[in-house]
Amino acid sequence: MTQQDIARMTGVSQATVSLVLNGRDDGSVRIAPETRERVLLAIRDTGYVADPVARRLAARHNRILGVFTYEPVFPAGTGDFYHPFLVGIEESAERLGCDLLLLTSAPVTDGRRRIFHDDNRLRLADGCVLLGRSLDRDELGRLVAEGHPFVSVGRRDDAGGPVPYVGADYTTATADVVRRTLDAGHTRLAYLGQGAGPESHADRFAGYRTALDAAGLPTRHEPTDRSPADLLDALLTAGVTAVMVEEYADGVALAAVAAERGLTVPADLSILALGDPTRPTTRDLEFTGFRIPRREMGWQAVEVLTGLLAAMPGTATQRLLPCQPVDGVTLLPPRH
Repeated sequence: MTQQDIARMTGVSQATVSLVLNGRDDGSVRIAPETRERVLLAIRDTGYVADPVARRLAARHNRILGVFTYEPVFPAGTGDFYHPFLVGIEESAERLGCDLLLLTSAPVTDGRRRIFHDDNRLRLADGCVLLGRSLDRDELGRLVAEGHPFVSVGRRDDAGGPVPYVGADYTTATADVVRRTLDAGHTRLAYLGQGAGPESHADRFAGYRTALDAAGLPTRHEPTDRSPADLLDALLTAGVTAVMVEEYADGVALAAVAAERGLTVPADLSILALGDPTRPTTRDLEFTGFRIPRREMGWQAVEVLTGLLAAMPGTATQRLLPCQPVDGVTLLPPRH
């Protein structure tokens, strides 16, 4: 039950419900006694209890939360990789009675947005949720140094101090996928992707390496700077029977080339996807691997941010959420 629910039930605005809950009128705006009583009756009948974080925010801030993306285009489309994050952010903000300010005016420099610029509006919001695969290290350091309240969606390394974040536990999820592959009988595995750079890539490769080290097997890493055909040649020449793809679309491209050569996935080559598609691609194959808890990450990012703003004791400012395993159809025991 939220303030908006009470407002809908009683035919008043959410602002009116908030004023009644806080036991005050807002300046020149007077609430009619019968309206106040109607709202109070609805509160009693529903057992509504105001969220303590929301109450603290109402007392100290204007309850406007900024959302900034480092991606070149703001991710508004439902098919965009970042859309579920935004859904979670919106739902969590609505629950707390907060408005969202999409910071879309930041200039794009070298293909990326910059949060600090001559006309930045960061201070219009109480705090900010940051989205993007790679966050600018200098800007993160400045946010930390200047004490801007913010939370990153995605784990971030320290930037002159701890960075508040809600991330996916890619290390554990990837290690679990590797162990499932080993349990299926594979001993010649390869990792296809950057394996470094953004924390999400580095964490995946760390999980891959840790699981293979524990099994006493070598780690094979194939960068994606070659064509899918060349990559497939390299994998087959090395006798690889299972490949972990950092990017879902790379797995699709690899499977397509294999099919053109009369090979079958997964009978001839098992392909495991370490997450959801980050760029447009087909989804004809249901890859074995894991999904990223994108909606929950957005939701909890708002929880962390509002906890920081409300100075709630015990608020965990760095959270890693488990990924969801996907059985899929692209893992089979290797042919001998």
